[in-house]
This record gives sequence, C-alpha cells and structure tokens, in this order.
Amino acid sequence: MNEKTTADLENLRDLIDGVDQQLLHLLRKRLDLVAQVGAVKHSAGVPIYAPQREASMLAKRRAEAQKMNISPQLIEDILRRLMRESYLNEKDVGFKQVKQDLGHVVVVGGEGKLGQLFTQMLTLSGYQVKSIDKNDWQDAEAIFDGAGLVIVTVPINVTCDVIVEKLTQLPETCILADLTSIKEKPLAAMLEAHKGPVVGLHPMFGPDVGSLAKQVVVVCHGRQAETYQWLLQQIEIWGARIVEAEAERHDKAMQLVQAMRHFSTFVYGLNLCKEEADIDNLLQFSSPIYRLELAMVGRLFAQDPELYADIIFAQQGSQHAISDYLDNYRDALAMLKSGNRQEFITQFQRVAKWFGDFAPQFQQESRAMLQSVNDMKGS
Repeated sequence: MNEKTTADLENLRDLIDGVDQQLLHLLRKRLDLVAQVGAVKHSAGVPIYAPQREASMLAKRRAEAQKMNISPQLIEDILRRLMRESYLNEKDVGFKQVKQDLGHVVVVGGEGKLGQLFTQMLTLSGYQVKSIDKNDWQDAEAIFDGAGLVIVTVPINVTCDVIVEKLTQLPETCILADLTSIKEKPLAAMLEAHKGPVVGLHPMFGPDVGSLAKQVVVVCHGRQAETYQWLLQQIEIWGARIVEAEAERHDKAMQLVQAMRHFSTFVYGLNLCKEEADIDNLLQFSSPIYRLELAMVGRLFAQDPELYADIIFAQQGSQHAISDYLDNYRDALAMLKSGNRQEFITQFQRVAKWFGDFAPQFQQESRAMLQSVNDMKGS
C-alpha cells in the first residue's frame, strides 16, 4: 500500500474506534436502565422475563433497522445478547418474596450444584434456607423443625430411599418437593412418606445457568396443589416457564429427551476415543454444524459422570428406547451396505414429511447458532 492509502485507512480506523467507544457508553447506559427496571420488577413481583414485551420490542427494532438499511437479524442478534446480559444482572437486586409466612426452607442435598442454585434463588427472594446433606442427619430434627418447604435434590439412585427413610416426620403443613429428572417413582415415594402437600419439579436446565429467564421447570402435581401455587409463582418471577405434566408422560418423554440422547452422545464420544481421532485435525476441517455437534459431545464429557450415569440408568424404560435406536441404526447401516441409494432418499423424505413445519423452523433456528459458531472460529 502507498502512504496515502495507509493514512486513509488509519483515519477511518480511528473514526471506527470512536464509534465503538460511543457504543460502549450506550451499552453502559442501557444496562443501567435495565437495572432500574429490575428494581421496579423486584418491588412489584413481576417476572424478569416478559415474552410479549420482548417479541414486540424486537419486531419494532427489526422494522426500524430495515428502514435504515441495516440487517434486521443483526439488530436482533445484538439485542438478544444484550437481553441475556440484562437477565444475568437483574438478579443482583433480588426478587419479590411471594410467601412471607412460610417458615424456613430445607434443601436436602444443598451442597450439590443444583441445590446451591435453588438455595441462591430462594435466598435472593428473602427466604431463610437451611441445607442438610449426608453427614448432617444427626441434626435432622432441629433442621426440619418449623420448615415450610423441603426440597429434595440428591442423586437419582438414592432419591426414593432418602424420601421414604428420612422424610416421614415432616411438619404436616410442610410442602415436600423434589428436583429429580424422573418423576413417577419420586412422586409416589413423597406421597407415601408425607401426608401434607407434595409436588414434583424437574428443572430442565443444568446448575451452570446464569439466569432462570426462558428456562423451563416441569411440574408434576402431587397433593394439595393450592398450598404450593405460591412456589410456582415464585419460580415464574425468577423468569422460568412452568410446564405441567403427568409424571408417567414426563418420564416417557425423558427416555428420548435425556436418556437416549445422552447415551447416543456417550457412544459417539467413546467411538471417537477408540478411533483415536485427532480433535485438532477434525476442527480444522469441520463445518460450523460439525463443530457444534462436536462441541455438544465434548460438553457431555466435561461434566460429572455420576450425574449422567444416574440419568441413563435411572429408568428401565430407557433401555427400550435405546434398543429401538440401535435397531434403526442397524437397518440404516444395512441399507448403506446394500448400496440402496433410492431407499435412503425415500426414508429421508418420509422423515422430512413427519417433521412437517418443524423442519424449516429448526433450520432457521439453527442458522443463527451456526453463524455464532462460525464467528468463534479462530478466536
């Protein structure tokens, strides 16, 4: 480049730096305003996530961007990232306490990560929270005395045993709840052990979420639902969405949503390991979608093996779902070995028809994720 070109570029870059600094100041101003919104929501008990408000705001900004010849998707991506940051910050001011005459909360397994998360959210909402873990049972009588809510969050393989052996002498009006990812057996155990209010909860997220905004908590009703409606309202104030389900229907869905998916991911990782695949090499030649798939496999193996063993081994029914998957894999492999290309296309079209409108919807949703993955390459 000649000297004039270099000087022109430097001048333009300086101007861009100035705009970037203005953007930073605007971001700071927006975060400060959001903090004020959070304080108002806290005092009024308004959920931190308002889907209709969010959808309306995004639609307006997209339309405005279009008129300014700016990509609507660009402004939506920026605003969604800002909103995620805002949700993380809103909990700093705490949440409205729905039930002020509850007594204290006891989290059974409070030292676990999910127990710690719920302890944090309840404490931010003004509740007194006590924890009881495997070495504290000698103090159980004192810890449970006066409790208004007991939440069980221990490994799945010991959940029912803990409930029927340790939680039979709770105060009659105390609400007994669990956070287990299977619901039918724990719910039955709670109904047997406790004569008071009972509810099964399944948070459909891991303990590493920074905010409950847009997360889902499945509720399986047990007994005296009117006495724990405040708890569901409290969870909604935290930003989560409540989905009601029968325990049997929930567990059947979990065989596909959790057990089969995690087991398939486990086998895929196991195969990569046994093949001694060079991950650096795979990433070098990977498309964004394969990088995302590989990231999801790696994510599994970055977590607690005991937790995933519990999830996969917890239900006998999951073995049937996994066996069906294996049979379908064998059939597909036989089709490949036979060289029946037309049969592949026929089956592909059959599945595409079964997905219906969800297929293009998922294609659109995944496009934004893949673009984000591609942005990260080389960083």
